[in-house]
Amino acid sequence: MRTTRPPVISAPAAAAASAPAQRAGPQSVGRIFTILDSIAGTRVGATLSDLARITDSPKTSLVGLLAGLCAEGCLVRDAAGRYCLGPRIHALAMQAMAGRELTELVRPVLASLVEATGETAVLGALAPDADLAIYLDRVESSSSIRYAVTVGERRDLYCTAMGKALLAYFEPARLTKYLKTTPREKYTPTTITGSVALLAELARIRREGIARTNGERVSGASALAAPIFAGDGVVVAALLIAGPSERMRANAKRNERLLLQAAGECTRLAGGSRPAADLPAGSRALAGETLNKSVG
Repeated sequence: MRTTRPPVISAPAAAAASAPAQRAGPQSVGRIFTILDSIAGTRVGATLSDLARITDSPKTSLVGLLAGLCAEGCLVRDAAGRYCLGPRIHALAMQAMAGRELTELVRPVLASLVEATGETAVLGALAPDADLAIYLDRVESSSSIRYAVTVGERRDLYCTAMGKALLAYFEPARLTKYLKTTPREKYTPTTITGSVALLAELARIRREGIARTNGERVSGASALAAPIFAGDGVVVAALLIAGPSERMRANAKRNERLLLQAAGECTRLAGGSRPAADLPAGSRALAGETLNKSVG
């Protein structure tokens, strides 16, 4: 039984054209919604000066507020200093809006991926209320020995392929907060728990565009995952294939190639594209890159 609503990649909002009307409640709450409304209405984001004008506020009063929104993943700040909506807002939109579009569009890709690889394929995203991955849809392998999941299940970010494919694209302040505040249990001998090792793994994922696990959460089960990008270059979901470790290792090169192709198709269906330059998290995921490394 499905326990979540499928996602919507974007829900355009009208840009604020003038200073905000008087809002009830704390002034900072009104400013936050005005900031989010105005940024949602533009594809190019907004600078600090833009937001100061739109909210009719001094720049100095917005700096801390914007930093907090970035730290929580609600906004991201690019190299040019422009603020755009962050992955947490996109994840919230996917959960809250009537969003059959992405799941319906992606389901044939999931089915084709299962047919091509023989492994279970899963669509997932960040949970809107916690730093966890949530499964939005899945097509299971027909094999008698397979990876079986339930739609709505949640998984840790640091030790699952789905989770690491999402975690790798966190805005730096949010990633730092995650590493400082999230307990990381060592479920198996291969679970990565140290911050230095995990950061190195996330950097590799951003370079190569694919996350791998080899029995990190459950011994004997391995997985591959790749991000799905929205039109603004933000990662809003991820595509996963998983199965018994021995079978996944034997077919690693083929599965990685097929997964990257499928994730690219999902990105296209979502109206997005892989960013040509580094994301705020310092990433550059190269479109169509063929990987030669095996699951490790």
